[in-house]
Amino acid sequence: MFDIVGKRNWFFAFSLLITIPGLIFILLTPLTNGAAGLKFSIDYTGGTEWSIRFKDPNVTADQVRQELAVLGQEDAQVTRTGKGFLDIRMSKLDLRAEEPAPTAGPTEGPSASPLPSGQTPAPTATPAPTPTPAPTPTPAPTASPGASPSPAPSETAAPGSGGAIPTEGEIGAIATGLQAKFGPIAEQAKLSSIGAVVSSDLIQQAFLLIIIGSLGILGWITLRFRDVKFGVTALVALLHDVIVVLGIFAMLGTLFGVKVDGLFVTAMLTVIGFSVHDTIVVFDRVRENRARHAGEPFSAVVNHSILQTFGRSITTSFTVVLTLATLILFGGSATQEFVLALLIGIISGTYSSIFNAAPLLVVWHEWEDRRLGRLETPAKPSRASA
Repeated sequence: MFDIVGKRNWFFAFSLLITIPGLIFILLTPLTNGAAGLKFSIDYTGGTEWSIRFKDPNVTADQVRQELAVLGQEDAQVTRTGKGFLDIRMSKLDLRAEEPAPTAGPTEGPSASPLPSGQTPAPTATPAPTPTPAPTPTPAPTASPGASPSPAPSETAAPGSGGAIPTEGEIGAIATGLQAKFGPIAEQAKLSSIGAVVSSDLIQQAFLLIIIGSLGILGWITLRFRDVKFGVTALVALLHDVIVVLGIFAMLGTLFGVKVDGLFVTAMLTVIGFSVHDTIVVFDRVRENRARHAGEPFSAVVNHSILQTFGRSITTSFTVVLTLATLILFGGSATQEFVLALLIGIISGTYSSIFNAAPLLVVWHEWEDRRLGRLETPAKPSRASA
């Protein structure tokens, strides 16, 4: 019988080996001001959202993403919705044309600058009456150049709603380039910008969701097994999985520019649930065997429980890993980061449930026995039942 609990120090060392480099890269994120470590998408850094539909329904998201890279938006994210619209997320752009600079005041000197052809002089504010008409009156200077009607600005889409396709400014240049490549844009559903305040709120909400979920899991497992040791060790294994996923993404972001987007939080919450599910399966078998094999050392009971649930955990995780691997290979680039986070997290969650959570429970239990002076009768571990 393989003694997993007896070799727990080796598994703990392996966990440190894969988490410490990730922690270093995570800490590099604030230390380098984002130059290294985690790379955040515009969901968290701010940017421009644009939802459009081309007249040609065969235009794909990958084609638009490639053309946007040519137009200077290498980090643009493009996804297709169910109604045929393409949701585009880019770095923050100017949504309106630049206002013309105000002209200088009235020129000094005897002669004023001539008016453009075809434009009549603006009426004066309050012309003073003259007692006798002057033979050749000179036009009085206008009250201020701002009194003349300014030219109407070109029509652009209002932020946050549909409207006319923009033609000026940075977004107008991109719209012109896309239409030159793929034909006219039939409809625009949304054009808006995400500011820095909104992005910081998203980061706070993401951390808050993970913390609340973790504390809820801690409370439920403690209540379910009537022992805080079960809840805390499950939470430690969960924290291990979160650090592994974040650390790998921090390394990939530093080396290959892989970014954390809005779906990453969804992936992390899914990983947390999957990891805790595996841990509860092992813990539940520990509780059953503890009552069934009363008198055996706790380490032997836990080792039996791990081996009895080992096949189930590996089989369940392997089927999920096969599905996720297929999605990475054939699912397109829009969801690759999301699926990659799930894949890493589920593999890590399966490992931590078997080789971290249950052995940590043994370490804590034996430490408590030594502290309280409880002695267990040594017994030879029996073979695990099928």
